[in-house]
Amino acid sequence: MSAEPKQLPLWSSKLAFYLSAVGGAVGLGSIWRFPYLAGTSGGSAFIFVFVLCCLLIAIPLVTAEFAIGRRARVSPPQALGVVAAASNLPRPRLWNIVGILGTIATFLIMSYYSVVAGWVLAYTWKTVTGELVGLGHDQVLTLWRDFLASPWQVGGWHLAFLALVTYLSARGVGRGIEATNKIRAPALLVLLLVLVGYSLATGDVAHGLAFAFTPNFAAITPDVVLAAVGQAFFATGVGMAMMLALGSYATRGTSLVRSALIIIASVLLVSALSAVMIFPLVFSYGMDPAGGVVLVFDVLVTVFAEMPAGRLIGSLFFLLLVLGALTPSLAGIEPIVAWLQQRHRFSRPWASVATIFACWVVGIGSVLSYNLWADVYPLDALPVFAGKKVFDIKDYVASNVLLPIGAFFVSIFFGWRLSRAFVAEDLQETTPLGRRVIVWLLRYLCPLAIAVVFATNLL
Repeated sequence: MSAEPKQLPLWSSKLAFYLSAVGGAVGLGSIWRFPYLAGTSGGSAFIFVFVLCCLLIAIPLVTAEFAIGRRARVSPPQALGVVAAASNLPRPRLWNIVGILGTIATFLIMSYYSVVAGWVLAYTWKTVTGELVGLGHDQVLTLWRDFLASPWQVGGWHLAFLALVTYLSARGVGRGIEATNKIRAPALLVLLLVLVGYSLATGDVAHGLAFAFTPNFAAITPDVVLAAVGQAFFATGVGMAMMLALGSYATRGTSLVRSALIIIASVLLVSALSAVMIFPLVFSYGMDPAGGVVLVFDVLVTVFAEMPAGRLIGSLFFLLLVLGALTPSLAGIEPIVAWLQQRHRFSRPWASVATIFACWVVGIGSVLSYNLWADVYPLDALPVFAGKKVFDIKDYVASNVLLPIGAFFVSIFFGWRLSRAFVAEDLQETTPLGRRVIVWLLRYLCPLAIAVVFATNLL
């Protein structure tokens, strides 16, 4: 550990900030989670609501979190308190609860997100080595079940992924996060476009694109709306505190509204391309687009095993998922890493190691949820957690409770508690009309939508 408190660094350029912010948001949520949620939630109906949520809810909230982080220039658990004190609000430290909840939510998400990333890393190896070549659907399904049933396999790949994240995080903001995103962004886009091209050339394009993009307003139900709002939060990092952390490294002169627009546009683009990549192949091979979580590890693996050049295409696909998991994980642990550096004077490498070690320990419950603890439902006596494993409980608490609460109070804080002059200064790179739109959405639409979703989730 260092004897002196660490000062927060700055991004080397606006481009570095844009790439790192996009890298923090665009990940498995867009490439893997979005297609299977669309498949189980009505396809085009889900996508329509998801786009609206990103434009009207995610953009203002991401902008607010960036602005708070940049103004505070401290770690997320302390950020809102610092800004509240500078704004002369009463009892400013109470606002730190918002950053603390967001940091806890992000940590919980990373503890199981990294387990899923371990699955992806394992299947990258299986695909590259040819283990999946020529397998039928029953064999693919057996392989997947056997993999999940082995705590040593799942735990080993989980640890391998976290080791990679530790190494990159320990290198710091510039040589670690920033450098990784400069490589990851073009690599991910190239791989995605190659796979989209293959899907369009060989898949059932008519059925795949119709399922994803043909307007179907009749299919919009309360469940579809809830799924779309939840995905908008998950895919953009809203309420997770990582945008507070990334914003704290931004310099004056960087348009935060433009940054939020770039993030949302990237999320929408990658989500749409992922749907175009997956659904034509799924329909071409007569698979079920509503395959849920196992859409990748069961349905698509079967497709790769049967198609010509499946080993190559499958390897590229899982490499794409590894890249998709990597930079969001770096951004996800950043709130705690920054907090350990500032509050407890850890050096960067020790802060990264300590955070990842804690993530690994808490993640063990998620590793065991599909094997040794497959029949363990620790909170089964509570109706809201009935039938939920450790993995599911962490997902529910983080996604359905902590994230909405954090996002709600961020919108209240920025929209109602900060003065117009304060907001004008923080968003000075934006036009007056743009500032008014952002503040209006944060005052009225965002808290109302979040409150409705939160209340519905708990019913």
